[in-house]
Amino acid sequence: MRVRAEKRLRSSGSRSSAVHLAAKPRVLVIYKKSAYQLHVVERKNPRVKKLLRRRDRTVSMLRRAHEDHVACLAHARETLARLGAQAVFRYRKEEGATESFDLVVTLGGDGTLLWASHIVGPDKPMVAINTAPSHSVGFFCAGTKYDLEDVLADALAGRLRATELSRMRVDIDGACVATRVLNDALFCHASPAATSRYVLSHRGREEDQKSSGIWIGPAAGSTAAQRSAGGKIMPAGSKRLQFVVREPYEPRGVRYHWVHGMVDPPERLRIQSKMETSCLYLDGPHLTLPVVMGATIEMMRSHEPLTLLGFRRASPR
Repeated sequence: MRVRAEKRLRSSGSRSSAVHLAAKPRVLVIYKKSAYQLHVVERKNPRVKKLLRRRDRTVSMLRRAHEDHVACLAHARETLARLGAQAVFRYRKEEGATESFDLVVTLGGDGTLLWASHIVGPDKPMVAINTAPSHSVGFFCAGTKYDLEDVLADALAGRLRATELSRMRVDIDGACVATRVLNDALFCHASPAATSRYVLSHRGREEDQKSSGIWIGPAAGSTAAQRSAGGKIMPAGSKRLQFVVREPYEPRGVRYHWVHGMVDPPERLRIQSKMETSCLYLDGPHLTLPVVMGATIEMMRSHEPLTLLGFRRASPR
């Protein structure tokens, strides 16, 4: 395993990381709970249990993904203990600070990494491991359950490449509400079936627009929703933000100037809501902020980047 891991690191163009940890590093491991654990074991959802008994295709992967995840969690505990790390395991919804730790490890998928990134400052390195690669994308992950030992050993020894990823700051009516948006933000009507109405302001031009909403985010999220909505894939190290209007509605004789574009530091993208009920979703569905009519949202590059270890997309191709 060690030989294959080192070969993989060299072939990806990685270099020795500048992140050096203490002799007995304190490691915070943030993990998710599988869908099977939540719906079947804890909530005892009768509908899901019935579907499992029927071997319905909608739940066909639940048990296997759960078994993979639980096995990977146990393997991580054993590996960190053997490597001499002082590890604390924390379920991702449990509150707690991260300042006293030398390294933050996430066990799950991209959602777990995104959730954890909001409580990790710019001076704290993170490394993500995909615990169920057959059922999860793991775009931000340095490895999977198959090379977990190698990834953890390389992270603790400072052998994983460190990539600084820009994050986004969000203000609402002049008050900062977030400084660590890594993937993207979605601004839209509170109902997905309703039209989003707003005023978009960028580089001296104001436009009244109607659409399904707007995606805005830094480079790390440009391969996800931004790309699906027609945006461009940005270099991982870019400090720019990108915005993409979803399904713009242009009445006859009207053509929007800003359907998509870039926000160069220190520029800010401004959006003023014309809706009675609208929402701002930050890095997925779990962090949701209501936006009242007339409120002004401003997005800009944050001064708090994320240090991610072993980020494969940062490697030369």
